[in-house]
Amino acid sequence: MADMMKLYQFESCPYCKMVREVMSELQLTYININVPRDRSQRHEVLQVSGQPTVPVLVDGDVVLDDEEKIIPYLREKYAKK
Repeated sequence: MADMMKLYQFESCPYCKMVREVMSELQLTYININVPRDRSQRHEVLQVSGQPTVPVLVDGDVVLDDEEKIIPYLREKYAKK
């Protein structure tokens, strides 16, 4: 089975919410990984993406670290043609 997509985010982050809404709209299944609000505590995000900000999407070998990159990627790859 392919690796499940992972979204690193926190609930009240407006940029994360934008990504979650697109993922719902596209009916994508993913693992939602809630990270601490405090950037200095985001060790896993730092390890995965090299920086502490969210949202971060991991889709197989693809790691995207900004909603302005993530949303077009999701629409391009997963929107029903």
